Amino acid sequence: MDFLKILPLAFVMVAGPQIISAFFFATSPSWKRISAAYVLGAALSIPLVVAASYLLTHGAGEGGESSDSGLSTVDYVVIALLLYAMFRNFQKRNESEPPKWMGKLQGASPKMAFVLGFLLLGFFPSDLVTSFSIGGYLASHDDPYLEALPFILLTLLFLATPALLVAGMGERAQTFLPKVRDWMDQNSWIISEAVLAFFVVIVLSG
Repeated sequence: MDFLKILPLAFVMVAGPQIISAFFFATSPSWKRISAAYVLGAALSIPLVVAASYLLTHGAGEGGESSDSGLSTVDYVVIALLLYAMFRNFQKRNESEPPKWMGKLQGASPKMAFVLGFLLLGFFPSDLVTSFSIGGYLASHDDPYLEALPFILLTLLFLATPALLVAGMGERAQTFLPKVRDWMDQNSWIISEAVLAFFVVIVLSG
């Protein structure tokens, strides 16, 4: 499978509270430990969810019924999941009030950051749908699970980007990062919609 077909979904994984949390952690006093714990939590949950989807659907694309279009049952399930993710993403585009738990991020401990990374990137509705779509797509096309690794690694790189910017920019990052955070919070849904629609087209084209 062409890696370029699934790598854009790494952006969908972090768009929203996932990357906003990373920015908050990167501007906290103990940003190194907290950011590392956050990324580590995500590094555990994302592969687990993708693997679960891969194992559940492995062989289904080969053994399942295909329509005249050549799409398997799993392909239709993946498309349905992606359309649902697009609907939820569009539905929440105008939400201006951040979740109450985000107000606690500045004083978060590494343990809290780890748990948040594990839950947000593994079980947040849009991320759960995206990871299941990746695992299901790879399994239904008889691609090895290892082909999901570039997607997983790029997602983790996106999450680590705020901390990497702090390491590279020093004190300047304290004024730069909040601006980037606010812009992404306001506009990330548009890019997410485009990426999800792009992946729907990929699945339809086989």
